Amino acid sequence: MYILNYLDRNNIAVARLAGLEDDLHLVGNQYQTAVSSLFVGYLLVQVPSNLFLNKLGKPAIYLPTAMTVWGIISTATAGVQSYGGLIAVRFSLGFVEAAFFPGCLYYLSAWYTRRELGLRTAILYCGSLVSGAFSSLIAAGITGHMDDRCGLRAWRWLFIIEGAITVVVAAISALVLPNLPRTTDWLSEEEKRLAAWRLEEDIGEDDWVDSEHQTLLHGVKMALADMKTWILVIMVFCTVSSGSVTNFFPTVVQTLQYGKIETLLLTAPPYALAVLTALANAWHADRTGERYFHITVPLYVSIIAFVIAATTTTPGPRYLSMMLMVPGIYTGYVVALGWISNILPRPPAKRAAALAFINAVSNASSIYASYMYLDSASPRYVTAMSVNCITSFAAILSATVLRFVLVHLNKKLDDCESVQIAVAGVLERPGRRGFRFLV
Repeated sequence: MYILNYLDRNNIAVARLAGLEDDLHLVGNQYQTAVSSLFVGYLLVQVPSNLFLNKLGKPAIYLPTAMTVWGIISTATAGVQSYGGLIAVRFSLGFVEAAFFPGCLYYLSAWYTRRELGLRTAILYCGSLVSGAFSSLIAAGITGHMDDRCGLRAWRWLFIIEGAITVVVAAISALVLPNLPRTTDWLSEEEKRLAAWRLEEDIGEDDWVDSEHQTLLHGVKMALADMKTWILVIMVFCTVSSGSVTNFFPTVVQTLQYGKIETLLLTAPPYALAVLTALANAWHADRTGERYFHITVPLYVSIIAFVIAATTTTPGPRYLSMMLMVPGIYTGYVVALGWISNILPRPPAKRAAALAFINAVSNASSIYASYMYLDSASPRYVTAMSVNCITSFAAILSATVLRFVLVHLNKKLDDCESVQIAVAGVLERPGRRGFRFLV
């Protein structure tokens, strides 16, 4: 589902290479405005959508429904005839797609413990990375063989085919997805209790019980009142800002001066490498319970990649930088997404609000980032690469601050637990340590 979510969102980048700009007579920065308009709708809906999902408690109904609607809208992009129509369709697409990704992050956190969540989040997010690889391959096939079929340009076929696949997959997913542990009808009562107990044992507090306990406004207030939320906002915002290069990645790869089909094929390997590094990094983060270095070390790699891209026009080093920048950003990003639920676990309304709020604010960076990849800045895109370096380093600094905060909070929990032991004389469960934040 997330492969198609990302595919339908970013296929405009490959449609650009297949003639979209020429057919719609886009001039100046109109293409960049069309890209950024999606994110306006995308950030407006995320928080209310996640709070509604938490209140409803039926993600197996809610998420496929949203997917069906955005698939229809994506297909309708093939009928766009003007710049205004493109803006309207892109805004609507972002408005509906906003329900999916933060909803999935909350959905996973309602089933998996903190030490299981990193790898599961990475597997989910690899959908976008796989999409980045496959979208170029699919586009290469459609561009090479379907241009002017039935009187339609290749980029129109791109939206028709990918949008239709989305609608079909949405119908199938509605049949196979579970809901939350307590609202999945095909689980036995014993299985429901076991799923709920696992989460309670992990945090020391029960998770989603029923819709009556989910107060929407209270969840938002708790999320915004927590200092950790704002540090996470800065960290994730800066990471996503650096990763905005992927919105224009085919255009960046095109600066290597190869043909259209070769450019699309060369776009795939960086994403394929990112899938491998993201999964390996998240698996190791879950095995060790460590988060900070698994997030920051890849960001240092991304900084190196952006510096190379901004300082040379030689094809070999430039493609090396492209091979490094996508894994450098997203290898740590997938762990950062899991870290949100790790350190803001309860109550579920707070977690749902925090996940959506952080993701919404972070994607706001794509609105301004769209204007850093103008044709006049090609091939080195010095401004864009410089900003990406700065935001990657800012993400490292914010992660460092968050680590100090969590270590301090864990120290306070240690001291509190020591006092309780001294007063009680014995542990309630000998050898078991209470809740601690993963750092």
